[in-house]
Amino acid sequence: MLDTRTRESVYRPQQPDLVFPERPSFETPAEERAHRKRHLVAACRAFAGEAFDYGFAGHLTIRDPERPQHYWTNPMAVHFAQVRMSNLILVDHAGKVVEGDYAVNQAGFVLHSAVHDVHPDILAMCHAHTVYGTAFAALGRKLDPISQDACAFFEDHVVIEDEGGQVAVEVEAGKKVAGAFAGVKAAIHRNHGLLTVSRHSIDAAAFWFIALERCCRQQLLVDATAIPPGFVSPERARYSREHVGSDYIGWLHFQPMYEHLERTQPDMFD
Repeated sequence: MLDTRTRESVYRPQQPDLVFPERPSFETPAEERAHRKRHLVAACRAFAGEAFDYGFAGHLTIRDPERPQHYWTNPMAVHFAQVRMSNLILVDHAGKVVEGDYAVNQAGFVLHSAVHDVHPDILAMCHAHTVYGTAFAALGRKLDPISQDACAFFEDHVVIEDEGGQVAVEVEAGKKVAGAFAGVKAAIHRNHGLLTVSRHSIDAAAFWFIALERCCRQQLLVDATAIPPGFVSPERARYSREHVGSDYIGWLHFQPMYEHLERTQPDMFD
């Protein structure tokens, strides 16, 4: 298996003077917190651009750099397109809002808090009620390796068989979901939808959610033809995943989205 540095070097330009995104470093926790919040807001705006809104459903979370048992998240009943720095809320592990003016959706936060609690290495998590992801989740199956896009999730996503149709504020439901995230970046929760995580950034978690929804759509389109598709071999699928399915690649994919949102929607930093 290639290590992270080897995978990253494949995408870095050979000429160091060329413009290329670089992962940031921070001198203070306050600086890192501001960065995480800005990118959380951008992820919410990206979800709006993908039409992932469904009433007040949908949660994106990122740990606070100084208080790892506290999570920044989008406010309840605020459209993804209206999320901004000033209305983000900070919520503790018990679901109590400790900073901010808006409420938190307890039903959705149960899942996030459980995943973050069981997996201290998971920095960020995304969930939304999307059309194709929810439809595909009803099938209770994994994605097939039918494309390079799908191979990014090969042996890196799970199906949570426990029915998600009645997920509410039950702590036990959160524990069942949390148990599925050992060593993977995505889950398809049967009768509920998609969930993605990142151990590095909200950028990666958000991009992999967008990518997973796209792969579910592709899978449903291929299935609808009733023609048996060709699969990428397991060996090549693993090779593709190592090169195009890492946290770093998810982060890198999100950077043009962030730059576009930063330039076209400056109000998100109000």
